[in-house]
Amino acid sequence: MGSSIPRKICKTDFKEGMKLVIGLGNPGSKHQNNRHNVGHMVVDALATLKGLTLLKSDKFMNDSGFFVAEKLKAYSLQPTALYIIHDDLDIKLGEYKIQLGKGPKEHKGLVSIYEALGTREFWHVRVGIDNRQQALSTRIKGEQYVLEDFTDEEKTLLGKVIKQICKKLAVL
Repeated sequence: MGSSIPRKICKTDFKEGMKLVIGLGNPGSKHQNNRHNVGHMVVDALATLKGLTLLKSDKFMNDSGFFVAEKLKAYSLQPTALYIIHDDLDIKLGEYKIQLGKGPKEHKGLVSIYEALGTREFWHVRVGIDNRQQALSTRIKGEQYVLEDFTDEEKTLLGKVIKQICKKLAVL
């Protein structure tokens, strides 16, 4: 009769198909509803899904690189297993894109990550936040706009896109 020996669980067992999902944002309650914190908002919504390792950066947006590099190393993962969720002014509010190695034109949080990892070859979950209707000459500057809270109307639209993103990430 054969014996049933429990299989030893190795660290590599957890890496097989593992995805590390990190939502970018700024720490502190005063920032929790800012457009820049949409990464944190998506991670909160993803918390019910299984098979994803979810983290929120605890650094300010522009210092995200060290945090991300540290976590990638701690989990012994390659950058292609990394999904960074971030706001994107190049995409309209209510839309999103998930792309390998492609982010917005300008985003200081992502620049920090590119420098810390030495690559852009990770997954960018680009959540559109631009809902500015003004002409370019009178438009609120991006640096100011991302630190403003979502309006109630925008939160409704954002909730819908966050559900779409959760469904998509659950099957990747």
